[in-house]
Amino acid sequence: MTEPTTFTLACIVAGALLIAMTLGGSFIARLPLSAAMLYLGVGVAVSPVGLGLLKLDAMKNTVLLERLTEVAVLVSLFTCGMKLEFRRGDGRWRIPVQLATVSMLLTMAAVAALGVYALDLPLGAAVLLGAILAPTDPVLASDVQVANPGDRDRLRFGLTGEGGLNDGTAFPFVMLGLGLLGLHELGEGGWRWWAVDVLWAVAGGLALGWLLGTLVGRLILYLRMRHREALGSDEFIALGLIGLTYGLALLSHTYGFLAVFAAGLALRRIDEPHVRPQVRAPKPDEALSPAEQEASGAEAPAHMMRAVERFNSQLESFAEVAIVLAVGVLVATTRFRAEVLWFIPVMFLVVRPLAVYIGLLGTPVKGAQRRLMGWFGIRGIGSLYYLLYAINHHIERALAQQLLSITLAVIVASVVAHGVSVTPLMKRYEARKTGRRR
Repeated sequence: MTEPTTFTLACIVAGALLIAMTLGGSFIARLPLSAAMLYLGVGVAVSPVGLGLLKLDAMKNTVLLERLTEVAVLVSLFTCGMKLEFRRGDGRWRIPVQLATVSMLLTMAAVAALGVYALDLPLGAAVLLGAILAPTDPVLASDVQVANPGDRDRLRFGLTGEGGLNDGTAFPFVMLGLGLLGLHELGEGGWRWWAVDVLWAVAGGLALGWLLGTLVGRLILYLRMRHREALGSDEFIALGLIGLTYGLALLSHTYGFLAVFAAGLALRRIDEPHVRPQVRAPKPDEALSPAEQEASGAEAPAHMMRAVERFNSQLESFAEVAIVLAVGVLVATTRFRAEVLWFIPVMFLVVRPLAVYIGLLGTPVKGAQRRLMGWFGIRGIGSLYYLLYAINHHIERALAQQLLSITLAVIVASVVAHGVSVTPLMKRYEARKTGRRR
């Protein structure tokens, strides 16, 4: 009888974990820890340092891991977009935009400076490290994101929008770091980087995603409300729009992460009364089931949004399980350097809070909200994706191992530190907010 394959064992571990989380989900939710912490612990337990059931090597399985993290980030970005309201003149959008630009640039510059002067990295590698670690993670930050589009809380809105935007706005600096290492064309004086990697890729990605999200959403609602057609699985809307948007973004050399986030944002917007397609619904059709009647009636936009959101949430949870398990297994095959012992506290307690404080100047975010935004700079799957992307662009092996050591240590520390603190801190925050209302 043949030995069980890695895939077989992975299926068994993932299946058992999903069932255990379902059975004990209510109990776990009351504990001061996140689901990601449990996934990470299980990953370590089944790795070579534990039971030895699974083994992954980031230097050998880079293509597989890059694709897995890529899919996880795409699903999470689309979900982030669908959680947010976008209206002209909405001042709340200053918060995530400034976090995803000013705060992220300051974080990147600080990490790059640490890389050059404290870690003895070449400038290109230091810029690359800054781009890898600057964006916050949309996958692992679900506990501090908005629960529904009507949530007006600045803290949750800001962190959700930041996680959706900065995974795309960091990409130009990944390309800059690779260019300084001689692995990407920057052009004479950097003109190609500015014109293509910054201006075109960012603006084009946002415009393409917004256009596709609007067109697809309006077309489906028009067919449903006017002709009672397109009443198939709502789950296909999410998968289809993510795949179509990301593929066309890559084909047009724009940033797919930003495009997918914008597509989710645009799809959510068609549920708002003032932008719903104005069509006259046909008379009730007795041949349709009650569910189909609802899906094609006046409440068709809300019905579609609920179905897509529910599917996205489930899909995002599956992706989180797979990737955080993989991170736990990778811990066993990664040699961590002593420098992470000082780098992580500086990153969490100095760089992020200062960058957030400066980045939020001029916004109405004050006091506890600003302090919590400074603390919840959660690093995770997005950082791992950028690292694997760089490794697959053939950076030097010694450099890749050093960046892997730092990045993986930051992710693990973030999962633990933010996982332990998120429940008590957010409960205290919500209690204070309720008290002020009373």
